[in-house]
Amino acid sequence: MPISTEVTANGRTYPAPRVCAVAICLDGCEPAYLDVAIAEGLMPNLKRIRETGTDRLAHSVIPSFTNPNNLSIATGRPPAVHGICGNYLFEPETGEEVMMNDVRFLRAPTVFSKFYEAGARVAVVTAKDKLRALLGAGLRFDEDRAICFSSEKSDQATRAENGIEDASAWLGRPVPEVYSADLSEFVFAAGVKLLKDWQPDLMYLSTTDYIQHKFAPEQQGAKDFYVMFDRYLGELDALGAAIVVTADHGMKPKHDAAGAPNVVYAQDLLDDWLGTAAARVILPITDPYVVHHGALGAFATAYLPEGADTADIIARLQAVHGIIEVMDRDAAVRRFELPADRIGDIVMISGETMTIGTSENRHDLAALKEPLRSHGGLTEQEVPFIVNRVLELPGAPELRNFDAFHYACAAAALQEVPA
Repeated sequence: MPISTEVTANGRTYPAPRVCAVAICLDGCEPAYLDVAIAEGLMPNLKRIRETGTDRLAHSVIPSFTNPNNLSIATGRPPAVHGICGNYLFEPETGEEVMMNDVRFLRAPTVFSKFYEAGARVAVVTAKDKLRALLGAGLRFDEDRAICFSSEKSDQATRAENGIEDASAWLGRPVPEVYSADLSEFVFAAGVKLLKDWQPDLMYLSTTDYIQHKFAPEQQGAKDFYVMFDRYLGELDALGAAIVVTADHGMKPKHDAAGAPNVVYAQDLLDDWLGTAAARVILPITDPYVVHHGALGAFATAYLPEGADTADIIARLQAVHGIIEVMDRDAAVRRFELPADRIGDIVMISGETMTIGTSENRHDLAALKEPLRSHGGLTEQEVPFIVNRVLELPGAPELRNFDAFHYACAAAALQEVPA
């Protein structure tokens, strides 16, 4: 039975959905991917939904990386509230660089947990397991009202930890290869089965951007992916769900005409200016999946040694070709709504065709089989925001990807449950 009262999470109010409210995060979905596929007649369901529903562009949070944006969508708030400002961070108190995928880093409850507390049935399926614990924070799996698992480790799901036993067997699909489109297809197939058989009130489906890192919008691999997605989108729509399709970030080519990665090695620059290892550059894009991007993105932060002339370092970095924004911590916190204690003394952002690295000898780019495509900066901030209902919405930059569940619930509250 759907819940009948509105839900408040992190100061935002969410209408009670009469049908399942679904948010889909298409990891790395540069808007051009959808435009190309629709123009070539490959996405008839999305074309219809854009024409009969609501079609906008929104802004992601900065840095435009996976973890900060997925948790912004999950909490309805920016990183300053939920605390997840990268995939990876430096902890000054321990002197260690660590993955930011532990629940201890999360500073705000998710929308999922608040709906669960209100009595709703909640389902979360993510491609990569690195997000699963964060997205499932606050859910209990002992009352058959919460399911949260990753396709990456679907065969390891248990009822106690995930609300479902062996999701791979349940879905009748093998565990997908991590570096494949199958990892995302598993998410969509699970979403359709959950909607049919389990009937959640709220559902989140989050994919991986392996295909978007590998293929440009006009390449066949990308087209095949969006044909596949369109098929599942049509099924979800036909089942009566209110759906918001958005993304965590866009994706841009980051290579030269010969296909070699374009990189500013910021640690090497700071070593030259301040002394070897006096400063520490952190790349928040860093995660276990280096085949995607070689840990090269368009956003970096750096901790400077005590007594360093911050204004001088900022001026020097601003003069480096390919760097479009450099600012101190206070400016970055204000502009991008970031947690001040989890970023360095300065923040750097590179342009559309450039990435930022640490030291040249620390990046193993042998796994990059195609010209580098990556994200993290302002040029990858624009994302689609499509609703399969008619709603009055602003456009970017006022509309944010983390408004997804607010508007999914608003759309789900518009109609009665289908007979």
